[in-house]
Amino acid sequence: MAKTLTGVVISDVADKTITVAVISRETHPIYKKQYTVTRKYAAHDENNDARKGDTVRIVETRPISKRKSFTLDRIEKRSVGSVELKEEVNAEVSDKVDHDHDSEEDKE
Repeated sequence: MAKTLTGVVISDVADKTITVAVISRETHPIYKKQYTVTRKYAAHDENNDARKGDTVRIVETRPISKRKSFTLDRIEKRSVGSVELKEEVNAEVSDKVDHDHDSEEDKE
């Protein structure tokens, strides 16, 4: 039976490849404390369907390349999206002066 993992897409820049972060909780063998482990897997995405932030399920398959041994099975949940400011707004924000903090730097 093939290994199945669920994680979040952290990169979709490469063509037909996504990077998936799989977060798991493990228990330390001596101290018995739980801690989180994040592992990154490169997965094959034939149609470039997955986007950054999507929750996806990947399935183990034959090695496709040196790093890719997983294939995108399905997209569990689409990401809502990220907020990015337009260049005009960024220019306006950088022109503003923060009098509470900038004046202290000038005195030093």
